[in-house]
Amino acid sequence: MRKAKQSGIERLEKYLVKVILEKGADENQSGPMNFLLAILKCLSFVFAAIVSVRYFLYRVGILRRYPLGIQVVSIGNVTAGGTGKTPVTEMFARALRAEGRKVAILSRGYRRKEAPWWQRMFTQVIDPPLVVSDGKRVLLDSAVGGDEPYMLASNLPGVAVVVDRDRVKAGRYAIKRLGCDTLILDDGFQYQKLKHSVEVVLVDATNPFGNGNMLPRGILREPARHIKRADIIFLTKCRGDTSQVKNEIRRWNTKADIVECTHAPKVLRDVWSREEFPLEWLKGKTVCTLSGIASPKGFENSLRHMGARVVWCERYADHHRYDPSEILYALNRTADMGADALVTTEKDAVRFPRFETSPVMCLYLRIAIEILSGGECFDEIIRRISYRRDGRRKTQK
Repeated sequence: MRKAKQSGIERLEKYLVKVILEKGADENQSGPMNFLLAILKCLSFVFAAIVSVRYFLYRVGILRRYPLGIQVVSIGNVTAGGTGKTPVTEMFARALRAEGRKVAILSRGYRRKEAPWWQRMFTQVIDPPLVVSDGKRVLLDSAVGGDEPYMLASNLPGVAVVVDRDRVKAGRYAIKRLGCDTLILDDGFQYQKLKHSVEVVLVDATNPFGNGNMLPRGILREPARHIKRADIIFLTKCRGDTSQVKNEIRRWNTKADIVECTHAPKVLRDVWSREEFPLEWLKGKTVCTLSGIASPKGFENSLRHMGARVVWCERYADHHRYDPSEILYALNRTADMGADALVTTEKDAVRFPRFETSPVMCLYLRIAIEILSGGECFDEIIRRISYRRDGRRKTQK
């Protein structure tokens, strides 16, 4: 079976992400690419100006921040791409649920199926938020609810997951209809419309601020100095000495606690049957990989570190919506190469169409956040969120 062709937009997106992701990655480019990068540099100045004006309008009160009267924990970052927000969000939700809080995660549902923008602009109907999970059962799939919301809903029984572009509306719905008393705002650092109680900011220790440029020339969604708003900073993907990154963070924020953590593989699961395999299964195995995430190298290297021999890697753009022919091509290619399995990420697995049979095993790697240092800071902020104003802890529901 021939490989399905990726769209021109997706190929351009993958190439630009590769070029702008890190310092020095844009060196020795061709003339046309240098011209394109110069255009992107100009656009980044425009984007920076828009961001500055927007924050000024919030600061002087022209744009309003809406308080909802309960704890709102924002988890986000200053960069675009994979810093690990989803597993950190899951960790916060689990901890708060264990402390007796009735938790709802509010998400935009990035790249989910929805009406075209021109229809949303001119429609007068105000739809209710999408409830991916009401805390009792998962109600929507990844196509409708979004990849991360569906993944969170599947892994967090007892936690509601609500999706809407308007997170104020979603928060009110979670409070009134689902009885929630704590909201976690997924990817909330830039979402200023909803007032935050606690600001959690993630920084990728391997690539904290990219090449220092704003989007679309770099990966910064706002200036790195805005990290000064953080109450607690999670330094993710920590490997070895992190003192240089921490010193850079301390230039702008001297008060926030820093928690060092890593993405720790936990188990392998069959994509369709959900049968589990220990990580030791990988040792000595030959595998191929398929991924559509922001930073695939970390995923692929983790398999190598666990003893797998990775012989072929197929990469798509972040949040790529798979066609069945693309999955079949990868499965057949894996079988033809004599590999033991096709391995993907959990985030990708929720986008896989259902197959009754497969020519080779298809597994996904389940990961979780493992705190390396600063765990007492995380425990303290969970305790702070979990106590009532009168100082009494809520009982488990």
